Amino acid sequence: MSQMTLRQLGYFEALARHSHFGHAAAACAISQPAMSMQIKELEETLGAVLIERGARQVRLTKFGEEAVLRVRDILRAVDELGDFARASRDRLTGRLRIGMIPTIAPYLLPAVIGALKRTHPELDIHVRETLTSTLIQELAEGRLDAAVVALPVSEPALTEVALFAESFLLVRPGKGDGKPVPSRETLREMRLLLLEEGHCFREQALSFCNRQSALPREVLDASSLSTLVQMVGAGMGVTLIPEMAVEVETRSAAVSVARFKEPQPSRTIGMIWRKTSPLAGQLLQISEVVRQSAVASCEERGPGSPSRA
Repeated sequence: MSQMTLRQLGYFEALARHSHFGHAAAACAISQPAMSMQIKELEETLGAVLIERGARQVRLTKFGEEAVLRVRDILRAVDELGDFARASRDRLTGRLRIGMIPTIAPYLLPAVIGALKRTHPELDIHVRETLTSTLIQELAEGRLDAAVVALPVSEPALTEVALFAESFLLVRPGKGDGKPVPSRETLREMRLLLLEEGHCFREQALSFCNRQSALPREVLDASSLSTLVQMVGAGMGVTLIPEMAVEVETRSAAVSVARFKEPQPSRTIGMIWRKTSPLAGQLLQISEVVRQSAVASCEERGPGSPSRA
């Protein structure tokens, strides 16, 4: 009987995650026929069918659903073995898989990557931008080493390190420049534009306005801060955006930006990783590089630098 390989297990895990041969093959950088052949060979080795092949997608069999859990444990253990070896060295080298949420990545990433290349030139940095819930899941599954998110995430299995705090600013149509800044009570009566469901920044904005949920007639959703600002410029309402995004997102929009009175709405940005990660010590060092690069970047933009959390 032929032996299963780690490569086959990796292909099967990807197929289980994507439920589609084409998407899984693309993620693994191989051809679809090659992946199909490898999965077939794995099934023959195990003597059991792992997937139901459909015209548009694949589904795991009952055995496949149970098998993929064990496969993920195996792949995670192999990754951690490599991490143990890397942790034994004086400096962190090799692959670093780091995630960021969409309301941080476009504004913080250039400074962070530049700083990491200077301080850790041996690193091969892979970046993943997606929602907090997905980042937490991929951390748990061992597909990410760390993530930069808004805290707290309150996951017992994850270490949280606060890096800095930043304020939320009010963005309103350009004709509002110079007008009094509305209180949170007044803001509740205005047409508030927010990011779509799933973004933690949406919930933070609603919390500041003392809203438990958004009413359809009062709120319009967008998938990015850039779209929100352009909607404000078109006179559709007002929005809140994090301070780090102001310079980038408002430079080409007919909007005005104002700071709220104290206490200002704000968020804490931090870095998270698995408590069991062999790289915990090195990731703590990386988190300080991220913090310093964020502070330096904000100082270059002028007043309003983030404060240490």
